[in-house]
Amino acid sequence: MKASIKWTDGRQFVAEAGSGHSVVIDGNPENGGRNTGPRPMEMMLMGLGGCTSFDVMQILDKSRAPVTDCVASVEAERAEGTPAVFTKIHVHFTVTGHGLKEAQVKRAVELSADKYCSASIMLARGGVEMTHSYEIVEA
Repeated sequence: MKASIKWTDGRQFVAEAGSGHSVVIDGNPENGGRNTGPRPMEMMLMGLGGCTSFDVMQILDKSRAPVTDCVASVEAERAEGTPAVFTKIHVHFTVTGHGLKEAQVKRAVELSADKYCSASIMLARGGVEMTHSYEIVEA
């Protein structure tokens, strides 16, 4: 796996993944950016949310759960001072579907958190307090 991050100007960068996809990363104007893209630490949270969502949906698909929507909301707290590392992250899943079984959703979230999500497990092993929750909405 590879990526390259090219500086454009100010605090703006274009990050390109080995798969060929790219995204703009930028800072706020107070730090020399133009606010044209997410901040680097926001990208980490979005990557975490994407990683765990991928797992949850794959597990639910394999169990033939009738999911119509899945949203992972990720909130984080950071340490005071430098480096402002993440200290706590909470991921809340809102899973919508027709007659979803709570046991299936619970199992999918737990398996992602404890076994499959590389991002969640890496952050937890690095000292971040990781928590997960879910709610089920009838479609």
